[in-house]
Amino acid sequence: MTIPSATPAIPTLQLCLIGHGEVGQIFATGLAAQVALPIQVWDIRFAASTDAPAPLPAGNAASSLAQALHGANVVLCSVTADQTLAVAREAAAHIEAGAIYLDLNSASPATKQQCAAVLEEKGARYVEAAVMASVPPFGLNVPMLLGGRHAQAVLPQFEAWGMDVKVASIELGIASAIKMCRSVVIKGMEALLVESYTAARSYGVENEVIASLRASYPGLDWERQGDYFFQRVVAHGKRRSEEMREAAATMAEVGIDNFMAAASAKRQAWLSQLAAAGVMKSGKQVWREQADAILASLPD
Repeated sequence: MTIPSATPAIPTLQLCLIGHGEVGQIFATGLAAQVALPIQVWDIRFAASTDAPAPLPAGNAASSLAQALHGANVVLCSVTADQTLAVAREAAAHIEAGAIYLDLNSASPATKQQCAAVLEEKGARYVEAAVMASVPPFGLNVPMLLGGRHAQAVLPQFEAWGMDVKVASIELGIASAIKMCRSVVIKGMEALLVESYTAARSYGVENEVIASLRASYPGLDWERQGDYFFQRVVAHGKRRSEEMREAAATMAEVGIDNFMAAASAKRQAWLSQLAAAGVMKSGKQVWREQADAILASLPD
């Protein structure tokens, strides 16, 4: 079915990228290779220094969000979930009429709808994007679901840049609902596994627990899954905790008690604090070493 839209083709491109964390840097590098045009980049960390932003590997560091948005007709936003609406409100004060605003953030359907309202009031064309896999293995080609009344019209441009994009719905919030409901399982599994494996290590029964899991679900390598999940929460626990707060909000928006998502957010936040304190280390450590470090940090 063709999704109707009166959105015109994108004119001469001028790109802006808001957020220069892991995802933002990957997208900046990928886009720079595709468009062969300068990309204006803004990150709140740039404002933390009185010095001019340092040169970026891909893109030009702007001195303010207003400068980054000036003249931009395609804007990609990749910030932490808790800043999604605040950044949209700030961007609305400077965005060009007619500019496409691709919201890559992991936020609840209601948050995305609020973002669309403030930006479209200023004449921007808001498109929500739900990133459906971990970005680093895929780069710019990470699978994404798009949503909103402008999604179908801008799809060819993003496909031309090598993006793996599909339109989920012309209704805002559907793509994000898919993402958030998935996150309850994926990020929840991470929180559950880290909690279970760390306790099992403390009791000295980790081998028996893993053997039992392998017997029940033989399709998963539970030892390697432990290594992977522990590393993911070390690297991204803070971002995951914020995403899970948005997942909890997604549950609450339809009247579902959100204690599972909320508990996952709490566990992810706790793990991010341990990582920030240097208890858990990034790198290729096996999960048992990470669990031992957690146990050693606990009060007697």
